[in-house]
Amino acid sequence: MLILCLLFYILVALKSQKFNIDEMKKYSWLLILLLAVGSIACGNGEEKSQTEETAAVETDQSNNSDAQYVEQATFTDFDGNEVSVSDFEGKVVLIDFWETWCKPCLASFPTMQDVQEEYPEDFVVLAVTPGFTDTQEDAEAFARKNDYTFEYLMDSNNLHRKLGVQGIPFKVYVDAEGNFIEKSMGTSGPKGDYKKLKKIIEEHK
Repeated sequence: MLILCLLFYILVALKSQKFNIDEMKKYSWLLILLLAVGSIACGNGEEKSQTEETAAVETDQSNNSDAQYVEQATFTDFDGNEVSVSDFEGKVVLIDFWETWCKPCLASFPTMQDVQEEYPEDFVVLAVTPGFTDTQEDAEAFARKNDYTFEYLMDSNNLHRKLGVQGIPFKVYVDAEGNFIEKSMGTSGPKGDYKKLKKIIEEHK
């Protein structure tokens, strides 16, 4: 807008013949400066747009990678048998990364158990130990002392690393057809977890 105003002023001055050579030189330099600034601004805008587009592409690629890792994931049960996410096709699957020392993890177990009992044909919990500090013996001891009916598994193929898990509880959701839905870290408390689980099951069973 400033450039247009300056051009208009120059044209009016030339038409009225009040624009001498010195003034023309002065405003010519100013016009050149404004044009240069405008070019830089446009360049920065284009660069920002390209950066945002690249970020969007990287996010899409990350989501695609997560889906591939989750849908093809395999674990090991306490007897050393391989267990795949695809083994539970027909049910909504919650892959819950946990360990025995994690209080928020254990606090969310009763809610997951309640929902699993409410939807026995539509929902299953895979309680997966990533092995940050717990061993299989730790997980087995916990399972024996408690009445949760989850599928206790070991993350023998390091799905947690592929998904970038750096803290627990960390939950991954898979629909009844074996498709990755989403992942999240932490809990929302008993009421929040219950509401979210029911919503996901009803939408994806």
